[in-house]
Amino acid sequence: MNSAKWIEKADKYIMRTYGRYPLVPVKGEGCYLWDADGKKYLDFLAGVAVNNLGHCHPKVTAALAKQAGELIHCSNYYHIPQQIELAELLCSHSFANKAFFCNSGAEANEAAIKLARRYSREKYGPDRYEIITALASFHGRTMATVSATGQEKVQKFFDPLLHGFRHVPFNDAAALKAAVSPMTCAVMLEPIQGEGGVVVPDREYLQQVRQICDENGLILIFDEVQVGMGRTGKLFAHEHFGVTPDIMTLAKALAGGAPIGTMLATDELAASFVPGTHGSTFGGNPLVTAAGVATVRAILEDGILNHCEEIGEYLTGELEGLMHKFPQVIAEVRGIGLMIGVELKVPGGDIVKTALQRGLLLNCAQDKVLRFVPPLIVGKKEVDEMISGLSAILEELPK
Repeated sequence: MNSAKWIEKADKYIMRTYGRYPLVPVKGEGCYLWDADGKKYLDFLAGVAVNNLGHCHPKVTAALAKQAGELIHCSNYYHIPQQIELAELLCSHSFANKAFFCNSGAEANEAAIKLARRYSREKYGPDRYEIITALASFHGRTMATVSATGQEKVQKFFDPLLHGFRHVPFNDAAALKAAVSPMTCAVMLEPIQGEGGVVVPDREYLQQVRQICDENGLILIFDEVQVGMGRTGKLFAHEHFGVTPDIMTLAKALAGGAPIGTMLATDELAASFVPGTHGSTFGGNPLVTAAGVATVRAILEDGILNHCEEIGEYLTGELEGLMHKFPQVIAEVRGIGLMIGVELKVPGGDIVKTALQRGLLLNCAQDKVLRFVPPLIVGKKEVDEMISGLSAILEELPK
């Protein structure tokens, strides 16, 4: 079936929760996708920072195939070896002592919100439940995570939002400090804002946030759903800032494209979750955690982090070259590793559409920020191919 027929069926049967582009991918390998008509695309979106090892990485596909032939699902009433192994891997390479598994970033953030509130209730009483988050943040599409998100366009039409969230400007420690009250139990931040336009805070900001939390007995939650798992050249983005959270959430790239989420926490906080307080039917099932183990091992053992740092510097340099070439279009290039934003002086939607027509997958966040989150295995050849294509598109824009 060709792309046009698939799109016709989608219009008939699929709810329109996404403004979808006219692309029907049917195959992926490395940094490339192919559509139902056989056209090849260079992918610099990677499923929105999901396919960090590229499409169909052999270690991940082998783990999935092997596990699918042995055991796909069983209840969390039982001990699941693959889940235990993945938890051990994550805890041994982070601040955390315990892991909870679910199926998405929103679910992981829901779990973090519940754990923070329950811990604070047990320690301080029922009046300490408020969570401070940042304007322009994005934490998910469930009611609690929509309420936590600092974007009106995400919250619109879903009133009443859940009570107990306050939003302050990102990268403004004074504003955060002023928002703390006797009702505050936690601060929840993305170390680098993704949907907010790839906003990298000052190093001192997150250190000041940690200090504010310590001085007021608050829980610090880092949402690393998009920026974690090697995206910035370190396993977790907060490592760049010399700050350690009390809770961290991961998802997206954790299992090479298989649906997964996890919340990591210290022993002290994790003790507040006892049987019956939280759970997930499919979370941490054998299939997805087998993929997670393969993914984490590949990131740690195959030189992915060093490569990401090196190729990220190369990509940033090439994008800065475009900024100097097209100063009337590009205002700024920012980011860390392969989490890069190019702020435009014009809306980016038409650039993304033209790129798609020419076999290049790009993404625009906050209307005027091109977000570059390619697979971490991307090489100079693919970067040069993308830069050449983007340069041609920018050359054609009205002067």
